[in-house]
Amino acid sequence: MDDLHALNEAINKRAGRKLLPSIAVSLALLAAVFSTVYFVPVAFAFLIWVAVMLATRELVDAYKQGGIDLPKIPLQIAGTALLISAWNGRISGLAVAMAIAIPNVLVFMLFQNPKDFVRRGASAAFAIFYIPFLAGFILLLSHVDNGPERILTLVVLVACNDTFAYIFGVLLGRHPLAPHISPKKTWEGFIGSVLATTIGSALVFTLALEKDWWIGAAIGLMAVVTATCGDLIESAVKRDLSIKDMGTLLPGHGGILDRIDSALFTGPAVWFVLEAIKHFNL
Repeated sequence: MDDLHALNEAINKRAGRKLLPSIAVSLALLAAVFSTVYFVPVAFAFLIWVAVMLATRELVDAYKQGGIDLPKIPLQIAGTALLISAWNGRISGLAVAMAIAIPNVLVFMLFQNPKDFVRRGASAAFAIFYIPFLAGFILLLSHVDNGPERILTLVVLVACNDTFAYIFGVLLGRHPLAPHISPKKTWEGFIGSVLATTIGSALVFTLALEKDWWIGAAIGLMAVVTATCGDLIESAVKRDLSIKDMGTLLPGHGGILDRIDSALFTGPAVWFVLEAIKHFNL
């Protein structure tokens, strides 16, 4: 038992997070995602809305720690409008809502307090784009006839990337991938995620989407890039604001945004590719 405890502590120290709580939280999130998307799609949309609201609150609070004061409620209203528009109006609704939401939030902020407007306005626009706009593509993936299979594809891609980057990084990591942004990310972890995500994507495209394996493998490579960039973007935001985690809501993960950063960047890419496959009948 002491040896097991020592091994767990060594893994926690090297990985920078607690392993067992992280696994438990991941399993609970997966259960919530698949139980809703398969049986009650509207409940899945509500789940995404809750995640967006919590992530927006985390980002606004993080901004405040970095000296950037943003109005939380208008940003959450804007995020809600974007998600409703994506659910009801598909890509056109999401695009139009984005074009309306940002100017309205900026005007509100201008009359609320014009001090540091450029800095605050740019931060607000980034927040709207980064969380609800990108999350809107996850709703677009789910709100079609084969929505559950599409969400399964997204989950497999992100899970393979995050899990095997973590495992290979802990076991073999020696060479930092981006030391000035995220010191614990390594090239060994990246290679592990490439191998696992390529294989996982090929399998899910063949078995769930009934497409050629090589299409899945190619998209797996794409997903490694998007998921890794999503993680690095969030790491850069935290480093710029001098914080370790976006929140403490999820044991072993940090905040909601710490958990969904990879999915936010991968969702739009997967949506675009699947729409292209459908359009060109591949």
